[in-house]
Amino acid sequence: MSIFGRIAEVQRRGDTVALATVVRVQGSVPRHPGSKMLVFPDGRIEGTIGGGEMESRVIAEARAALADGETRLLRYELSDPKAGDPGVCGGEVEVFVEPMGRGASLLVVGAGHVGRAVVHLGKWLGFHTVVCDDRSDFASKEAVPEADEFIVCSLAELPQRYAIDAQTYVVLTTRGVNIDVEGLPPLLDTPAAFLGVIGSRRRWETAAQELANRGVPIEKLARVVSPMGLELNAETPEEIAVSILAEIIMLRRGGSGVPMRHDVRPRREARGV
Repeated sequence: MSIFGRIAEVQRRGDTVALATVVRVQGSVPRHPGSKMLVFPDGRIEGTIGGGEMESRVIAEARAALADGETRLLRYELSDPKAGDPGVCGGEVEVFVEPMGRGASLLVVGAGHVGRAVVHLGKWLGFHTVVCDDRSDFASKEAVPEADEFIVCSLAELPQRYAIDAQTYVVLTTRGVNIDVEGLPPLLDTPAAFLGVIGSRRRWETAAQELANRGVPIEKLARVVSPMGLELNAETPEEIAVSILAEIIMLRRGGSGVPMRHDVRPRREARGV
């Protein structure tokens, strides 16, 4: 199977892989421009860009790219290993590393009214949408037709059922404090980009106190965003979904959340007498 066929297969499964491509060379180097290598999250590879220390470094960078979702342009000189170069061929090489596959995912736990609205909006925004619920009739295509994946399990089991990475935005639209308290600890150990819990301030204060009483460190609890969403005075499930996704977009794109309104005060032009 060709490399591009393999990429398509990975994408169909909803998995991820990084594509490393030699894009520029100068002088003596192991491989020519266009040489490609696939790097999987566990470090397995298909293809080669030259082997040796340079390839090992590219594999490490590719795995980091899979974790943070960022592309990389890597440049190596292959002249002096004593100076840290990964080779002695005498040339230079540039390698472009691109994470491919699932992309940013929105993992919604609890498929009630708000959860369904969050999935609907998240799908429209281009997220890979995943629904998790411990009720099989809620985590289903019939209940949430816009979802890409469905997981039926408890909140505590979720990290074993879904590979949460640095591009996963976890939204807990759960039914109550008890579910949050029992299920949150395993999620706090994942590299999720966002971990939000629906509800009032009192609800989160109650849950956080119980988790602290059970020995969960305060610095881990600080990862949780609750109440989540930007303050819009939202009331309906759809409005609440807009509030939640607005905060996630702000975090993802590095926004500030402040209004962009700019008051313009045109100057009066001087009139001739």
